[in-house]
Order: sequence, then C-alpha cells, then structure tokens
Amino acid sequence: MTFLEYLQSRRELILAQTLEHANIVLMSVALATVIAVLIALATYRNPSARATATGMAAALLTIPSFALLGLLITPLGLGYTPTLVALTMYALLPILRNTIVGLTEIDPALTEAARGIGMGRVRSLATVEIPLAWPVILAGIRVSTQMTMGIAAIAAYVDGPGLGHQIFSGLANLGGVNSLNQALVGTVGVIVLAVVFDLALALLGRLTRAGQRPKLFRARPARRPALTPTAAVPSPSLGGRE
Repeated sequence: MTFLEYLQSRRELILAQTLEHANIVLMSVALATVIAVLIALATYRNPSARATATGMAAALLTIPSFALLGLLITPLGLGYTPTLVALTMYALLPILRNTIVGLTEIDPALTEAARGIGMGRVRSLATVEIPLAWPVILAGIRVSTQMTMGIAAIAAYVDGPGLGHQIFSGLANLGGVNSLNQALVGTVGVIVLAVVFDLALALLGRLTRAGQRPKLFRARPARRPALTPTAAVPSPSLGGRE
C-alpha cells in the first residue's frame, strides 16, 4: 500500500488524531501563557525573584520528556491529563523569559507618565506595559508552540492524544505492513501542524500590531492646520525608540 493509499484508507482516524494533537498543543500553550504571564507580572520588578522564576522554569525544561511523562503516570494516570501537564511545563520557559524581557525593557518614562495621569497599577499594565511587551511575548509563544508540537508526539507513551500513536505504531512494527506509512503520516502531520500554527501566530502578530502602541500615547489629529511645521514626535516602543 502506497503512502497516499494509506492516507485514503485511514483518513478518518488520521483526521481525528490530527485534531487531538492540535487541541492538546493549543490547550497547553494557552495554559502556559496564562501561568507564565502571571508569574512574570509578579516577579519582573525584582531581579532575584525573576531570576528564581526563570531558573525554575529552565529546570523543568531539562527533564527528559519520557521521564516526566512516566513520573506523571502515578499521580495522574494515563491519557489526556498527564500529557496536558507535561506540555504546559515544557511551554513555560520561552513565554516566561520573553514576558520578563518585554516588560523590563519598557521605557520607565512611559509608566511614570501613566501614573502621572492617575492610572493605577492594573490599568497601567493593561493599557501601557502589556501592549508594548506583546510582540516579545508573542515571540515566546511561537517558540513554545513549535517546541510542544514535537513533544506532544511522545505523549503516546502514556496513551495521550495525537499523532504520536501513528509514529509509535510504525516504529514498533518497523518492517511490517504499513509501518513506514504510519511513521511518515505521524511525522508529516506534526510538521504540517507546526507550520500552520506558526503562520496563524504570525498573522495574529500582524493583526495585533496596532496594540503595540498604547492608546494613551497615540497622537491625536489636529483640529485645525498648524501655522508652522512641527517636528514629528516618535511613538514609544519597547526600548523607548522607534
């Protein structure tokens, strides 16, 4: 049976496993984003705290995936839950590190200006700091997505969802009927999903580019023509330069 014939004969199963793979990656990255951003917001002003948070996230990333998934079997069992927990742990570091970098590189003059017009801490974060740091945060999300896409295939080891079942079945029966087709379907499927997710996140970055500049600091159009030409004022960016 050729590769295309195998795809045709197993299309429903492959489609279901592809959707499962995409779902578990999406859920784990979304959960990691929430956790990482909250940790970054709580620690980025304190050098020792942010170093500790980054170090702990880096330590989690050094744990071999097979070992971590195996250790999670005892408390969480098999299937979706240990896969989600493991992928979330692996996705934390790039998002956490980029969020801290994005927030610490904001020009302090912008946050001072926000406080000067009466903004509270939460409003300043929501309307000034996070929008300015968003491009750097999104870059971390893209890295985490690509990384967890491949690790999610190993989740078949604990009966997790996704295309890893195709890869594991093919490798376990290497030399048998359709074993190569199974391994190829799983591998190519992961690659295609990784490309699709990265393009989607790149598009999200383009669509949200306007959010990089806080509304507070956007220039307002003049109500009447200026009598004399004035120098353009550069808009704020992550480093205070355009």
